[in-house]
Amino acid sequence: MSLALLTDLYQLTMACGYWKGGHAEEEAVFHLTYRRPPFGGAYAIAGGIAPALDYLTSLSFTEDDVAYLATLTDATKGPLFPADFLAYLRNMTLSLTVDCVPEGALVFPHEPIVRVRGPILQAQIVETALLDIVNFQTLIATKASRVVSAARGAPVVEFGLRRSQGIDGGLAASRASYIGGCAGTSNVLAGKRFGIPVVGTHAHAWVMFHQDELHAFRAYADALPGNCTFLVDTYDTLDGVARAIEVGKELRAKGYPLLGVRLDSGDLAYLSIEARRMLDAAGFSDTKVVASNDLDEHVIGSLLEQGAKIDVYGVGTRLVTAYDQPALGGVYKLGATRQADGTWREAIKLSEQPIKISNPGVLQVRRLRGPAGELVGDVIYDSEVGFSGPVLHDIEDPTRPALSPGFATAEDLLVTYLDRGRVAREPDPLPAARERAARDLAALSIRSRRFMNPQPYPVGLDHHVHTRKQQLIAAAREQDV
Repeated sequence: MSLALLTDLYQLTMACGYWKGGHAEEEAVFHLTYRRPPFGGAYAIAGGIAPALDYLTSLSFTEDDVAYLATLTDATKGPLFPADFLAYLRNMTLSLTVDCVPEGALVFPHEPIVRVRGPILQAQIVETALLDIVNFQTLIATKASRVVSAARGAPVVEFGLRRSQGIDGGLAASRASYIGGCAGTSNVLAGKRFGIPVVGTHAHAWVMFHQDELHAFRAYADALPGNCTFLVDTYDTLDGVARAIEVGKELRAKGYPLLGVRLDSGDLAYLSIEARRMLDAAGFSDTKVVASNDLDEHVIGSLLEQGAKIDVYGVGTRLVTAYDQPALGGVYKLGATRQADGTWREAIKLSEQPIKISNPGVLQVRRLRGPAGELVGDVIYDSEVGFSGPVLHDIEDPTRPALSPGFATAEDLLVTYLDRGRVAREPDPLPAARERAARDLAALSIRSRRFMNPQPYPVGLDHHVHTRKQQLIAAAREQDV
C-alpha cells in the first residue's frame, strides 16, 4: 500500500509552491527534534527509526495517488494542483540523504533525532509521516523504560493491544515497548512481525464459561498443561489461589509446572503477599505471582513500597496510550538551504518562547562520555563548519555561562542510513535497539533517571552554532523594527 499521501495537505501545497517557483530541487536540511522530555523525565529513547526508514525507501506516488490529488479543488472549484505538478510527483524518485540516531539511543531536548537533507520539495513532503512514526514510538519506548525501571528487575509484559489507538497504534506500541525494555507482549501479530516473545493464558470469560472456577482451571490444564498461569480473581482472589494450587498439584503429578497465578483487581499489594505465602506453604515457590490492572511506573513503585510480592507485571492501557502524556511534541524545522554559489544559508524560526526558537545550520550531535562510558553531555554543532570544542552554550538561556564538562571519549550520534535515496546502512535489529536502550540508560546518571525532579542532562550548542543563532535572531528582529 502506498503511503505517499500519509501527509498533511499543506506539505503538498508547499511542495507545489516550491515546484512552481523553480525551487523544487534546491537543497535544504531539516531536523526532527523534541523540546521537552516526556512524563516529567529528563530523557527520551529514540524509537520508530526502522519503520521511518522503511517508509522513506518505499516512498513513491502511484497512479491512484495522483488521480486522487487531481480531484482536489481550490476555492474557485478549479483543480488545486496543476497537471504538470502531479506528473512531477508521479515521476519523482527519492534522493534524500537521511541521518538518524540509532534506534534505542537516548535522546535529549533540541538535538536532532533525524536529519533530512536533499531537494526541499522531497524533504517537505516527508515531514508529517516522519513525525507521526518517530514521535509515537519514541514516546512509548520512553514510557516502557520508566515502567521497566520501576519494576526493579521483575519482567514487564505489554498487555495493551485491546486499549491501543487502533491496529497500527497497537503494533507500533508493542514494538516500541520492547525497545524500552518490556520482556514480551500479548500481541500475537507483533510477535510474528517483530520477533517479540508472546505471553498469555486465559481471561475471565474462560472461568465464567465453566460451572465453577475449579472446573475452569482443570479444563485449561487439560487443554494446555504447559501454559498454566491461572487468572484467580473472577470471584474471590484468595479462594482462586487455593484452587490454582489444587490444580497445580494435579499438574505436578503429571510432570507439568504451575507457572503462575495472575491478580487483576483488588489490593494488589496485600493479595500478592498472601498469594506468595499460600504458594510457598504449598511447595510452589517457583510459581510466579503476576499482576495487572491499570499499572504504570507510579503504581508499581507504590506496590513495591508496600512490600508487594509480584514477580511479573502486565502493563497495558497506561503504557500503550502513554496515558499521562499522549504526545511527544516533536517538531521538524528547516535548518539551512543551499545557495546558488554552493554556500549554506542558515534558517531560524523565532518565537516569544525561547524553547521554540529553532537552531540554525546542518546540525550534528557529539556525545561526550566519561572514562567508564558514562554520559556527561551532548554538544550540538554544525557538521559543515566542524566541531569547535566541548563547550555547551545553553539553548534556552544564552546569558547563562557555558559548560565545559570533562570527558574521555566522544562520538557523533547521527548516522547516515540513506545516501541520496540509496540505502547506506541497514537499521539495527529490534533486539540490538533494545540492548542499546538498556546500555544508554545504565550510562545515564541516576539523578537524570529519577522520576521526581530529575536533573536535566547537559545539552548545549557549540560556540559556532550559538554565535550564529544570536546573529540571526538579532538580524531578524532588526527587520521587524
